[in-house]
Amino acid sequence: MSVEKLKIDARRGKIIDILNRSGQVRISQLSKQLNATPVTIRSDLNALERDGYLERVQGGAVQTALNCFNREFLRKKHENAAAKKRIAKAAASLIHDGDTVLINSGTTTYFTAVELKNKRNLRIVTNSLTVALELGSMPTFNVILLGGEINSHDSFTYGNDVVEQLKRYRANYAILSIDGVCDSGRVTTLHAEEALVDRTMIERANETIIVADGEKLGREGFSHVCDLSEGNRLVTEKGLNPQFIKKMREKNIRVVLG
Repeated sequence: MSVEKLKIDARRGKIIDILNRSGQVRISQLSKQLNATPVTIRSDLNALERDGYLERVQGGAVQTALNCFNREFLRKKHENAAAKKRIAKAAASLIHDGDTVLINSGTTTYFTAVELKNKRNLRIVTNSLTVALELGSMPTFNVILLGGEINSHDSFTYGNDVVEQLKRYRANYAILSIDGVCDSGRVTTLHAEEALVDRTMIERANETIIVADGEKLGREGFSHVCDLSEGNRLVTEKGLNPQFIKKMREKNIRVVLG
């Protein structure tokens, strides 16, 4: 990454910090605080608006409720994004027109949802607010957002209400974003409150597709979700951790490389 790009990212990060503290920013104020021209600040604000961090107003920008709600998701979305998009494309290729799909929360499942827009007549059941918003406008899709308690930090619903709703449905596939797959095949998540939701999705689906970038392989999160078995597919990225992939295949786990 170039020095200039690092400077731009640092400046925009400071703008977000100021916005988070005050709820609004002015171009003239930021120009003085960050020792940058108004033209540069205006360009920064326009770029941050495109990325969903703020809303532009005359002379500056404001933080909206939706921007605040999605801030952590937006940050994570940019981490290892290229690999996640390749994984998402490979995972979406396993889904057929007319399928019913259960989808949990996470940036990789979000990117998978974007790829699913190329399909038709899907029934989507999800606890992810971002997935529901992304797919809700698709004319041939039927999208159900599971209602329950809200984790506003990571934009998902959870709890007994979510689990009870899930039990009403039967799906062709569950697509799950997770936080770790250790060498034994144990699948884990950092969110204990979502682990039960994930396990219920697995129970209600004919087949489970685990989507995980290479950084998740060989790691173990806080809460157990499931153990990879012959009934699961693991979709991950090419070129990383080949020994781990070999171990999974020796266990007869179907591994798809994106």
